[in-house]
Amino acid sequence: MTKFARRFARRPFLFGSIGLLGGAGLALLGCSPAGLLNGVSRIAGDGGVRVALRGAPYGSDPRQKLDVYLPDKSPAGAQLPVVIFFYGGGWVDGDRGDYAFAGRAFAAQGFVAVVADYRLVPQVRFPAFNQDGALAVKWVRDNVARYGGDPARIALSGHSAGAYIAAMLSLDRHYLSEVGVDPAIIRAAALLSGPYDFYPFTEMRGRDALGAWPRPAETQPISFARADAPPMLLIHGTADTVARPYNSERLAAKLTALGAPVELRLYPDKSHIDTIKSLSPAFRGSTPALADSIAFLRRNTALPTSRP
Repeated sequence: MTKFARRFARRPFLFGSIGLLGGAGLALLGCSPAGLLNGVSRIAGDGGVRVALRGAPYGSDPRQKLDVYLPDKSPAGAQLPVVIFFYGGGWVDGDRGDYAFAGRAFAAQGFVAVVADYRLVPQVRFPAFNQDGALAVKWVRDNVARYGGDPARIALSGHSAGAYIAAMLSLDRHYLSEVGVDPAIIRAAALLSGPYDFYPFTEMRGRDALGAWPRPAETQPISFARADAPPMLLIHGTADTVARPYNSERLAAKLTALGAPVELRLYPDKSHIDTIKSLSPAFRGSTPALADSIAFLRRNTALPTSRP
């Protein structure tokens, strides 16, 4: 068994971990669980996709890099909607290469898909990973047109800790404003199994990543719910014991009360990992997370209907 596989096989499956196999299966495959989903994606489906750019720097730190995935057969001169995906991992784990299956899944549905790394604990603490997310959005705004993406139709997605980052960028205007990006650039956000209302911090990952911030309310996406928020899709499994479903329920309730556009999808008896693993072809039937996300993002990134 590789060192990487042993680490995933013996640790608890916290934010963003994908416990699909036990240690024996990982030993056989010699890869991380997310790496397994990548392999399945390449072998079992989501064809017609190419990597247009790998390891593009959006900042000076080695962790500040992103990959771009495109549909193979997009029409010449097309300006496609864009999805930026942030992976989970408790703000301490994760690598964009391990989440290529997410980029391929969105690109296969006609989106320019961007999968971005960000700095992790212990190198940084809150709010650095949100600031990295904002820089990734800025890079996409400035560069995606050369890859056939429409910078006026940018949406966000993410799972677990990555859904948290996407939620903060969607709701707290200051992250994008501080890097010179109009917060209104975010057309929609489709978020999987995220933590949005989880103070006080009762679990080690949250304490390590956010606990030192002197104003805890500023770490919580729900604190920034607003009537003019971009449309949000909040997906959660009711059996999620990592980021419990009340996170999505409470955020959806607050946005609804404010009159903001929000959709809540609760999947009965589905776990924290079910939503993310269903982005990989072999496990797509485990939840309708991808189909629900694609339908929502298409509606909310559509070009305005022309009138005579």
